[in-house]
Amino acid sequence: MGTFSKGILGGFSGKVGNVVGARWRGKDIMRSLPTRGNYSPTQAQLDQRDRFKTAIVFLTPIKEILSAYFGKPQGDKSNFNLATGYHIKNALLPDALDAYVVDYPKVLIAKGDLRGLANASVTPDANQVVSILWDDNSGQGNASATDELVVVVYCEALSLFETANPAGARDAATVQIPLPAYWAA
Repeated sequence: MGTFSKGILGGFSGKVGNVVGARWRGKDIMRSLPTRGNYSPTQAQLDQRDRFKTAIVFLTPIKEILSAYFGKPQGDKSNFNLATGYHIKNALLPDALDAYVVDYPKVLIAKGDLRGLANASVTPDANQVVSILWDDNSGQGNASATDELVVVVYCEALSLFETANPAGARDAATVQIPLPAYWAA
């Protein structure tokens, strides 16, 4: 593996002949095309692949929201990379089939220093509507009345997300989110 600072065209990503270019830890690198060995992955490698797959399949539909609201990019790590790492480490549980499932109470959609909702409650209403109520905590910390609420609703049975971005302002203290009729039980 070789590093370079200024190539003829700068850094590149991908394959050119039998050379692969990539960015690794903030450096542009080139290496030869890897050859596939005759080895079997260890159980730890298989477990990590399952964890990664479970997190990516769950998070990809809301990638746009995670990319906008999950922390701040750190070096080469995007907000979506940070969200994926968090969920792999904290929001997955092993199941009986030697796979992983999402631990929904530990799922985070946004991460940052903006104060969250105070005394929030979620109530399912008639006609596929979800009501969200909270106390207006404008002025506390860095919370302002015009902060916009982002709502993400997940239907586990259908593996589908419904989003509202923005759903309302902090000072409204209530919002109703209509859900698709086919989500009815």
